[in-house]
Amino acid sequence: MAQFNKIQVLEAMQTTGLTPVFYHSDPATAESIVQACYIAGVRVFEFTNRGEMAHETFAQLLKSVRTSCPKMILGAGSIVDTATAALYIQSGANFIVSPAFNPDIAKTCNRRLVPYIAGCGTVTEISAAQEAGCDICKIFPADSVGGTSFVRSILAPMPWTMIMATGAVEPTEESLSEWFRAGVTCVGMGSKLLAVASVKSGYSETITSLCNKVLSIIKKYK
Repeated sequence: MAQFNKIQVLEAMQTTGLTPVFYHSDPATAESIVQACYIAGVRVFEFTNRGEMAHETFAQLLKSVRTSCPKMILGAGSIVDTATAALYIQSGANFIVSPAFNPDIAKTCNRRLVPYIAGCGTVTEISAAQEAGCDICKIFPADSVGGTSFVRSILAPMPWTMIMATGAVEPTEESLSEWFRAGVTCVGMGSKLLAVASVKSGYSETITSLCNKVLSIIKKYK
């Protein structure tokens, strides 16, 4: 079962403003990336369901992370159906992220008080997700649905909305300042934060340094 409750997860997402998004088939490699982010101050991490038997890798990773990074909140992303959501929740996922909104996944998560961050591309989808219990909605792909202007347009009539922007967010002050000034609660970042070259070469220090920089920028504009 989840190690962190729903309030703790949502508070961590709001406070840090950053959720790295990453997948690797080797649990040891995945753990080294999580540790590199953790050292920098990252406290929420999304492991994506993108490989064969990825749930088994996640389960192994979670066991290790609970010891090596005790305050890291590990969740599962790229979840598109209820059965997979239930599988990850049973494996200990602290939150579930989808590229689209699925009301059945919302019900499954709500039963276990696990946060569900649903992918949305319209105001109607965001409203439906909120009605189904999604506290934070992910706009994805963030650049394609309208970018920062879309965020401002949502918050004008629905100021209570909490948004995670994923896709097109760069680890630069120019990009991050635009998103947080627009009003996002947090951002999700994958390959632009966790460069493939750094992962393959084992440059954990590089990843730690970049995460540290990103967190500092976010703190400046939140």
